[in-house]
Amino acid sequence: MSTKVKKMLFILSKATIENAYAAFVMANGARMEGIESEIFFTFFGLEAIQKKKLEHLHVATVGNPGMHIPTMLGGLPGMEAIATTMMKKEMEKLDMPPVGEFLEILSDSGCKLWACKLAVDMFHLNKEDLIDELDGILTIGDFYSRADQEGCQLLFI
Repeated sequence: MSTKVKKMLFILSKATIENAYAAFVMANGARMEGIESEIFFTFFGLEAIQKKKLEHLHVATVGNPGMHIPTMLGGLPGMEAIATTMMKKEMEKLDMPPVGEFLEILSDSGCKLWACKLAVDMFHLNKEDLIDELDGILTIGDFYSRADQEGCQLLFI
């Protein structure tokens, strides 16, 4: 019995910068290792593939223990913008592409990008609201059927 990972399926439910890039970097890393990868954008994760919102993602400063700042400070006006600007500057130093460009890179590498039908309907979105690189809008059942093979792993972000 082989335990080799052959396919990675990522579920992105929150479109904070740190969550979106975590999914993008891992999906890209899988492709670089010759592993199939797919990302399923659901609920607020859909913002990462909405044409009008994808370049305006923010760092979550409230309720994020990794920020090491008290919740009250994280909620102050301007804190999220400051943290987002700092994070983007650090990412630029590492030559991390902006969200839209990263999605193009993922698509070009063969990573499949899916929107959740329930969330698309719930937020009253149309296919035209979403990136052109999107491979389609799937039900969760359709997405799970894509995991029905040996060596497939699902990761919720």
